[in-house]
Amino acid sequence: MTAGVSLGMVAAAAIGGGIGAAARLLVVAASARLLGPAFPWGTFLVNVAGSLLMGLLTAWLIARWDAPQTMRVFLATGILGGFTTFSAFALDFAMLWENRQHAAALLYATGSVLASLAAVFAGLWLGRGLWQG
Repeated sequence: MTAGVSLGMVAAAAIGGGIGAAARLLVVAASARLLGPAFPWGTFLVNVAGSLLMGLLTAWLIARWDAPQTMRVFLATGILGGFTTFSAFALDFAMLWENRQHAAALLYATGSVLASLAAVFAGLWLGRGLWQG
C-alpha cells in the first residue's frame, strides 16, 4: 500500500463508499419520483445534505471523538464520499477559508467548478466522437 494508507483503510473506504452510493441512488430515485425528472433535485439534495453532514461529522470528530483513522475514512471518505464527492470539495473550501486563505479558497471553488464543467463537456465531445461514429 501507499505510505500512510493501510489495507484496512482501503477496505473501510470501499465498504463505506458502497453504502454511500446506495444511499445516493435511493435519494435520487425518490426525488425523481416525488418531484419529477425536469430538474436534478436528487443530486442537488445529496450534494447539500452531504456537505451538511460532512461539516457536522468533521466538527464532531474534532471536538468530541478521538476516532481511529479507519473509522474516519469509513465515515467521511467512504459513506459521505460515496454519497457525494461534493461534500469533500465543500470541506476543502471551508478549511482553506477558515485558515484565512481566502484567495486560494475562491480560486479552488471557481477553478473546480469551471474545470469540472469543461471536463464533462470535453468528455461528452470526445465520447461522441469516438462512439457515435
